[in-house]
Amino acid sequence: MGASKIFVETAIKDSFSICRLDKAGLDTDFANRLIYNRVLLIENGSGTLTVDDHSFEVSSNTAFLLAKGQLYVFKQASVVTGYLLCFGDCFWEKAPSSASNCKAVLFNNAAANQKLQLSDTELRELSSLFKAMLEEFEQAPYNNQMDALAAYLKIIMIKLANIKLTDETMFDSQDYILYRQFMEILTSHFKSYREVSDYAKLMGITARRLSDLCRRCSNKSAKEIINGQLVAEAKRSLQFSSIPVKELAYELNFNSPEQFSHFFKKNTKFSPASYRDQFLNIGVNV
Repeated sequence: MGASKIFVETAIKDSFSICRLDKAGLDTDFANRLIYNRVLLIENGSGTLTVDDHSFEVSSNTAFLLAKGQLYVFKQASVVTGYLLCFGDCFWEKAPSSASNCKAVLFNNAAANQKLQLSDTELRELSSLFKAMLEEFEQAPYNNQMDALAAYLKIIMIKLANIKLTDETMFDSQDYILYRQFMEILTSHFKSYREVSDYAKLMGITARRLSDLCRRCSNKSAKEIINGQLVAEAKRSLQFSSIPVKELAYELNFNSPEQFSHFFKKNTKFSPASYRDQFLNIGVNV
């Protein structure tokens, strides 16, 4: 069996949409690559959601955060009641800058925040915000309507970030601000730069300072985070596309396929070919 097809979602007007899901079946036959950020708020639901190579149970009182570039597949005819919110970076720019830290915390390292468990109170509050946002979105267009929707989005990001960061007292510390800046730069430049010193130079700090603050904020070294970004992108391509390993190596800016294979095996214990073979044998149901 060949590698599974990847469906790239289509563009949406104004880079923003929100819809209500009422016992909606979300079963998908192949991987979907996101070009927008998504928040899936689940009031009630069941099934399985796979994001990149991690699987999550779809359950009530949860929020899934999916960042642009990630690949997702719903399994087992997942059924969901709740809301689906999609937004692009150009829409987010309408939101006041004071909320930018919240978006960075949630989406710049989406794999760490993929699923948030909500209390009944948190779910009620978020459902109320999503409902008000949907009602605003469905009104007849008027001047500044997008600004009003962006204001709702800012509030939702703040609320979600507060759920994520309840126990993270260093949220507003200088180290955490620099860590979020690093994650933002990494998201855009991981194919071009892979040394800690490269990112430290872009940020105007020493490599040692960058490594130390990454340890404090994520319990990982800066190098581990950089390599993790590369590995995640390589896994997506190997699992969900038929691009030859040689082409993937050059796409990720490795000097040779051998260098890429050595890097991938060192970080995953699998060669690129053997990693792909796991999924070729069983198709999309992995």
